[in-house]
Amino acid sequence: QVVLVESGGGLVQSGGSLRLSCAASGGTSTGLHMGWFRQRPGKDREFVSLISRLGRLHYEDFVKGRFIISRDNATAVHLQMNSLEPEDTAVYYCAARRGTLGPIVHRSWDYDYWGQGTQVTVSS
Repeated sequence: QVVLVESGGGLVQSGGSLRLSCAASGGTSTGLHMGWFRQRPGKDREFVSLISRLGRLHYEDFVKGRFIISRDNATAVHLQMNSLEPEDTAVYYCAARRGTLGPIVHRSWDYDYWGQGTQVTVSS
């Protein structure tokens, strides 16, 4: 069973930056498409970004130009978050999926593995 562990959340002022990291281990933890979702207070979980196992990048519109996803290797992914706004306050979840990646990447139920989440709080 693959386990995802996030790190890097915290409290930051509006306009600041944070870098989230996620490491996959256990099971067959290579060959994964890895990404991030978030859940803001009182809202449904929403897609943020994905990097495919071949390095193709996907971003939700609300983070384009502010967040950058990258991966060190087959099992570690990062999310550099810049120009943070109070509206970015959320629990951020690392997620991973196997198989062929089609054009639809934002559906949470397509993901096979989830981290426990890390809190990001942006103060105004």
